[in-house]
Amino acid sequence: MAIIFHLITEQDWESVSGAQHWRPPSLADEGFIHCSADEEQAMRVVARLYPNRADMLALEVDTEKLNSPLVSEASRSGEIYPHIYGPLDLSAVVKVRRVDQDGDGGYFLTDL
Repeated sequence: MAIIFHLITEQDWESVSGAQHWRPPSLADEGFIHCSADEEQAMRVVARLYPNRADMLALEVDTEKLNSPLVSEASRSGEIYPHIYGPLDLSAVVKVRRVDQDGDGGYFLTDL
């Protein structure tokens, strides 16, 4: 089982409760869903794009359960990120974790 991470706000996660798929705005705007290859990469994304937010969650996604194509691609920085080209099947989400911040400003995941 290969796991990737997708960042989502608590409000967005609650809004898809009971749904089969998640279609974030990036799917319509860019044609894919942004993900991270591992926890470390996801925490770098949080620090860069969502600093000091207390409402972020990380979905652990089993790539073998995805129905949409998954492509690893280079970002503008050259770092490789997994992108889901289609809706995220919520049945592929195997765990939901909270993004927390330590006293030094670093980010880490905790179980809900």
